[in-house]
Amino acid sequence: MTRDQPAIGVLLMLGFCMMVPMGDALAKLLGEHVDVAVLVTVRMAIQAMVLVPVVLFAGISLAPAFERIRLITIRAILHVLGIGLMFLSLRYLPLADAVAIAFVMPFITLFLGRFVLGEDVGSRRMIACCVGFVGTLMVMQPSFAEVGWPALLPVAVAIDFAFFVLATRQLAKEVDAVSLQAVSGVIACALLVPLLAVLAPIDVPGFAVAMPDPVSMWLLAAMGLLGTCAHLMMTWSLRFAPSATVAPMQYLEIPIAALLGWLIFKDFPNGLALAGILVTIASGLYVIYREHALIRSAQRLPGRGGASEST
Repeated sequence: MTRDQPAIGVLLMLGFCMMVPMGDALAKLLGEHVDVAVLVTVRMAIQAMVLVPVVLFAGISLAPAFERIRLITIRAILHVLGIGLMFLSLRYLPLADAVAIAFVMPFITLFLGRFVLGEDVGSRRMIACCVGFVGTLMVMQPSFAEVGWPALLPVAVAIDFAFFVLATRQLAKEVDAVSLQAVSGVIACALLVPLLAVLAPIDVPGFAVAMPDPVSMWLLAAMGLLGTCAHLMMTWSLRFAPSATVAPMQYLEIPIAALLGWLIFKDFPNGLALAGILVTIASGLYVIYREHALIRSAQRLPGRGGASEST
């Protein structure tokens, strides 16, 4: 077992928080010239091309992955849909707004854990979820007034990735994280490439295939590498530090996205959206704090079968 080294874990999670908005910024730039389906296909193809050799070189067994191939396929489809919806939303919304709205996902995950998996979710966290939803609505309102229904796309991203997280939870104890990502990339390509081959010739919106210019090709490669490396950094961060240390850092994605949006696209959240971002971050951090407080309480009282949260 890897010994805890919090400094390394924090640096890895910081890398994740920087790479994800950078990848989204590249997708937003490329969205003007490359259709969404092509962006997603390239993203997943690079994931497969990078991680399959890593798995083979490391001698990681793929047997557990093939034993759960049905759930992994569902997870891969959810991953493709989530990335595609996020890339589509970036065509209409400022980078920071899209990322902040998508951060309603932890609250949706908590609701699904309570009502789908029957997990114990107390009143304090439920109230924090409701406050977080209000913060998300504050971020959405200016965007909805300006662009209409596309402002809802990051909410669809959040719902999709909430189910993606639930599927990942079911697989995490049985399948190595790197092999899971590698197999998911292969499955995604096996689904997307034939779909592009069928839909591109009949001019289905979003599926047009055209040879990108040299600059776009380099940007596509960078986008795919950033997405792949980001998720590897997140996985590795949890090997060196407990989730209580690194999970709150994920909210750094929002201010980093705001900075990139301002530097690259000259976009910055207005007053209401900025207030909503702060409310969303505060609510999310409180949910994380309560979850880890309950875990610590349960560990101190092993004979009582865990702690309960009623207030």
